[in-house]
Order: sequence, then structure tokens, then C-alpha cells
Amino acid sequence: MAQADTRLTATEDTSLSLTLRHPPANIEAEQALLGALLTNNRAYDRVSDFLSGMHFANQANGRLFDIIARRIESGQLADPVTLRAELVNSDVLEPVGGIAYMGKLLTSMVGIINAGDYGRTIYDAWIRRQLIDIGEEVVNKAFGKSSSLSGPDQIAAGEEALFRLATEKGQDGGFVEFGRALTDAIVTAEKAFQNEGHVTGLTSGLVDFDKKTGGFHPSDLLILAGRPAMGKTALATKMAFSAASSLLEEAEATGAKPKGTVAIFSLEMSAEQLATRILSEQAQVSGERLRRGDIRQKEFDSFVRVSQKLARLPMVIDDTPAISLSAMRTRCRRLKRTKGLSLIVVDYLQLMRPSVGTKPESRVLEISMITQGLKAIAKELEVPVIALSQLSRQVESREDKRPMLSDLRESGSIEQDADAVMFVYRDEYYLQQRMPKEVSFDSKEKYSMALDDWQHKMSLVHNKAELILEKQRHGPTGTVHLFFEGEYTRFGNLDEIHDDGHHY
Repeated sequence: MAQADTRLTATEDTSLSLTLRHPPANIEAEQALLGALLTNNRAYDRVSDFLSGMHFANQANGRLFDIIARRIESGQLADPVTLRAELVNSDVLEPVGGIAYMGKLLTSMVGIINAGDYGRTIYDAWIRRQLIDIGEEVVNKAFGKSSSLSGPDQIAAGEEALFRLATEKGQDGGFVEFGRALTDAIVTAEKAFQNEGHVTGLTSGLVDFDKKTGGFHPSDLLILAGRPAMGKTALATKMAFSAASSLLEEAEATGAKPKGTVAIFSLEMSAEQLATRILSEQAQVSGERLRRGDIRQKEFDSFVRVSQKLARLPMVIDDTPAISLSAMRTRCRRLKRTKGLSLIVVDYLQLMRPSVGTKPESRVLEISMITQGLKAIAKELEVPVIALSQLSRQVESREDKRPMLSDLRESGSIEQDADAVMFVYRDEYYLQQRMPKEVSFDSKEKYSMALDDWQHKMSLVHNKAELILEKQRHGPTGTVHLFFEGEYTRFGNLDEIHDDGHHY
């Protein structure tokens, strides 16, 4: 019994010691830095790019830093003489003893050379305080019995807070100087000029598409839509595979690791099914025959050889059904932090759920929230996002079944939020269904003529597909003609010989 009491007392002592711990802070470093700034304003250049008043543990020190920074950035001198009137007429220094505090700061000063080190010490202490606040919030939510968030959702919220701290450094986005934006634009243009294919973004593996778009660019939301059986998933998989291959080739050329990863969120197909489709395409072995095991030894050897090559690709698949927008955002943030992230593919957006805790009033509003969320992910993580979308059935009622923007299911927000909207269309699919039947004709001659005409039309569209670029904010629209091989569900360039030397 006595032993139990001893353990209880030890636990209480530990709890008490944790309660008495003070948040990380270095007031001496704050005072020393302020003294340096007041003595030599050039010290501000050593800390201006990462430090602000909010990072100071002492509120008075932080307010004084902001006053000094404001004067220096406006081209004015900031010293005890020029600041005296403003400080006397305000309550900034009242908590620390008034204007006499300035004298204490001057005696605490450090040289301009050490100002950067003191600034980083202050900033590091702030980071640690933010971590403590995030940890307390996670603990309090976990203890809360009436919390509206489930355990997994609380994990997502905690990861989101940590990611925001790691990337935004606790500050909201601000203005970007036009000169800096102009420099970035010139760098992008120079890259396009030096690249023979004029592809500034990630390649899609489709030469004519890349010529129209320049590839996939960071922060863009691209919608790839089509009716069932048009090959949306196959085309998106082709694009993802090509992007991952280019990342791998670039890494192997420099002897480094791939600088990013391609993430595929497959809400309709399992990861195994998607991997089988990619293997089938690359090994040129029919996926249907693969599933039946109806392959020869030579084909199986090719299958194994290709799979070993594909295993090195910087590509990951998440096949969580009906994944929420918040869960997708959290997983992408984690992936960007650990392995880097270069492209996100979502198959397809109508199967997603909006962020946890939201209850949209209608399906149209729900889709709007999802597309807005996907665009926000693209901007926040600075990666292109390709989202597949279904088309409404009204396409089938028209004679010309080529899709239009108005055919997008719950279309308003999708069209508005997307930087590019493209449709995949195969005339061969619809023409095949209109094959003449002999019973429909009153003579063999008429049937034979109709069949010949149908066969001629089929020969014109056989193994051909169209990628209709209906909207593009950064370039021209138009139709890209593609090669499509149904046996392997494989898309490719249609021309017999492209500039890259590939034959199709």
C-alpha cells in the first residue's frame, strides 16, 4: 500500500513539474537584438527576411521591433532620439518600465555581426511555443468527449496545423514584388526557350498536347472529362506514368533522388487494378488475358521485366473509396513534406466527399466545394492537379456526341474553378454501335452497300481518339488527335513519326 502511495506521489510530482514549466523564450536575446537595431539600423538586414514582432515572447519587445522595422523600411532613421516622441505618447513600453527601458536595451546591445544569430534564437523559441500550442490543442481535443471530430479527423487537423507551421511560418500570404514575379516569369520563359520541346512543366507524354499547353504547370487544376468507356482513366494513367518517368529520368541523369512524386487517388479502381492496367500498357500484354492467366512464357517474362522497371517510378496510389477533401489534403501535405510532390491525379471527383464537418445543401454545392478545394490544394502545394469528371447523359441524345462544357455534370463550379477543361472522345466507340444489321434491310445489295460504307467510316476512326481542349486559361484551345489501342487501353501520339523519334 505504501508503495502505491509512493507511486502516486511521484506521479503528482511529475504532473506538477510539467505544469510549472515555462514556454521557451529568450528575453535576453530579444533585448540584445533590439539594442543592436537601435544602435545600427543595418542590423535589420540580417533578420528582416524571417523575423517579425509576432515572434517575440515579450509583447513590448515585439511591438517595439515592429515600430523600428516600419521606420527603417520607410527609409527613416530608427534610434532612441527619433523614436522617443512616438514611444512617450504610446503605451508600448509601459509594461516594461517606460522610456527608461530604452537605456537598458542599449546596454544589452550586440554587434551587427551577431544580430542574425540572435534573431534566429528568437525565431526558434517562437517555433517551439507554436509546437506547444498545437500539442495542447491536440490533447484537449482528444480528451473532449463531445468533440464533433473523429479520431482520424483529429489526426488530420493536427497534421494540417503542423504543415501550416512548417510551410507558412505562422504568417499569412502577402504581396509579391512585381520585380520578383517578373524574374520568375523570365526564368520560366528561358526554360521553355532552352527546351527543344518547349515544355516548361511536367510532360504528359503526348507531344501535341504538350505543344498546346507547355505540359502541366504548378497550381493549375485540370479537368479531364468524358462519358463511360471513353478511356478517361487510361488517359490520366498515361499522363501520370509519363510525368513519373520524366522525374525518374531527370533524377538518374544527375545521380540524385527524384525531386517529386506523382500521387494518384483512385476512388473507383483498386491500386492492384490500376497497377495491372499500367503493366498491361507498358508490357503490351492484354489486361484481360493477364487476369485469365492466358499468356505465354515470353509475355510473362516481358511482364516481369517491365514490372521491375516500373517499381522504381516515383509514383504512389491511394485507393481509399469516397475519400474526403480534408483527408486528401492531409495526405498530400505529408507526401510533399517527406518525398516531394509534383503531380496529383484524382479519379474521379464525383466520388469524393467534401471536407469533414461541412454539410452542403445540394449535390451541386457539394461538387462546388470539392472543385474549389482541389484548386486550393493545387495553389497551396504548388503542384498541378488533374481531376477526372463524369459527363451528363445529355451527350447521348445528340447526333454529334462530342462533349461541350455544358455537358459537365454539376457543371457550373467545375468550369469556373478549372484552369483547363479537356474532354476525351472516341468516335470509333459510337460508330461501332451503329454497325448495320442485315435484318434492317429489304435486300442484300442495300445491306452490302451500308456495310461497306460503315466499314469505310470505321477505317477512318480506327485506333483514333480526340482530346478536346475546350478551356485553357494560359493558352489556345483546340483538338489534339491521339492514338488509342483498345486491347491494352493505351493512348499515344497519333503521328507516325514525331520530333522525339517515337513511332506510333
